[in-house]
Amino acid sequence: MIIVCKKCLMPSSRPRVAFSNDEICNACLNSVEKRNVDWQARRREFEELIKTHRSKSGHYDCIVPWSGGKDSSTIAYRLKYEFGLNPLLVTFSPLIPTETGEHNREALRQAGFDHLMIRPNQRVARHLARRFFIERGNPKAAWDAGVTSTPVQVAVRYGIPLIFYAEHGESEYGGRVLSEEHKKMRDFAECMEHLIGDDPQNWMDDVVEERDLAPYLLPDPAEIDQASVKILYFGYFFRWSIYENFDFIKDKIDFRTAPSGRTDGTFTNYDSLDDKIDDLYYYMQYIKFGFGRALRDAARLIQNGLLDREKALEYVKQYDHEFPKTYIHDVLEYLKMTPGEFAEVVDLHRNSEIWKKAGNDWQLQFEIA
Repeated sequence: MIIVCKKCLMPSSRPRVAFSNDEICNACLNSVEKRNVDWQARRREFEELIKTHRSKSGHYDCIVPWSGGKDSSTIAYRLKYEFGLNPLLVTFSPLIPTETGEHNREALRQAGFDHLMIRPNQRVARHLARRFFIERGNPKAAWDAGVTSTPVQVAVRYGIPLIFYAEHGESEYGGRVLSEEHKKMRDFAECMEHLIGDDPQNWMDDVVEERDLAPYLLPDPAEIDQASVKILYFGYFFRWSIYENFDFIKDKIDFRTAPSGRTDGTFTNYDSLDDKIDDLYYYMQYIKFGFGRALRDAARLIQNGLLDREKALEYVKQYDHEFPKTYIHDVLEYLKMTPGEFAEVVDLHRNSEIWKKAGNDWQLQFEIA
């Protein structure tokens, strides 16, 4: 039986989410806990931390894993101009970059930042995107590993002591929290369990050789310890809100939003703008778990007190099922698929517990209400 959170609409089909006896999801419970956090004390803790790691030689003192989006750009801007750090922005390239994403990256670079982009072997990246779309319904599975691993590789190689990721997704959005310390600090165990999912060494096949895996592999834990690299969540020290991040950065740089006014599958226009394949990624969440991008966005806004449940339900019913049409031709070309092959793969990943076929149509077996 699928439970729907009585506050934020998130269904129990979301992987690793948990519910209280009164059917409130753990992301909503976390949002209540956040109201009782002493954020001034967290800020002082942050200031003490950076005081001991601040570079005295002009060297980079931190890395921001950076897409050019609202969240990572807000973090970078605050680290440099509010706290006086010297961040290096590290990007693992989008699979199919958008003009909007590149514009927003250039806007922040022009505001005074150094940037390193890793664009991996495109033959291998495309092969893995197609393979994992077919096998897992997730064309970004390898990308997830790359965006997790390359900032750590850079930090270890160049002796940069701090990495600031955005928020701890397992606590912020509902998942399995390994420990209280994991809300603040990322370690090897969490990277493998929640962010990469398996060992990239398992990916070798007739196209992917061992040497092709270099961008996707984390350094050995002993190397990370020896380099004294700390991997932290900015959202532990400062109250996290995706909309407030957008509101912050749009006043600092020429931050462009979705050209059509909103992105496919949702009512928002400011999130995940840098990769044309993202619309498919979120659509496949709808296919696999019965909730899509509109519900994801609405839940986060509800949890931060920025949207009421009734309006959120309107958005979900209007947009959550929407097919990712805007970039579909680019995606099909990238994945080397015909529309027919694509549709077969999509249907392959429909969870039989939540979908039922009626004639030529598929119907969800539970209602978001």
